[in-house]
Amino acid sequence: MWTHQWTKSALCRRLDPDALFVRGAAQNSAKLICQECPVRTQCLADALDNRVEFGVWGGMTERERRSLLRKHPAVVEWEPLLEEAHRVGDGDVSRYAEEYAAAAS
Repeated sequence: MWTHQWTKSALCRRLDPDALFVRGAAQNSAKLICQECPVRTQCLADALDNRVEFGVWGGMTERERRSLLRKHPAVVEWEPLLEEAHRVGDGDVSRYAEEYAAAAS
């Protein structure tokens, strides 16, 4: 069962929330906050599942998330897919999204 308990362990919880809602080049700095976060995968999955439109979530900007969602509309639950990509250590989320969609159809 998916819960929002991951937020209690998020590194950004200790920061100014505005640090993750920036534009332009400042987004690259915001994404660095996510690099070592223990709940990065859960955060990104939550943002993708809920179509969060603003801010850096799980190390991805809103533009990056929109692109991923457009490329893979068949994915309805991102958490298992992202967990598998993280487990294998392969950062190619698109490849896993294609495999996940193919398996679901």
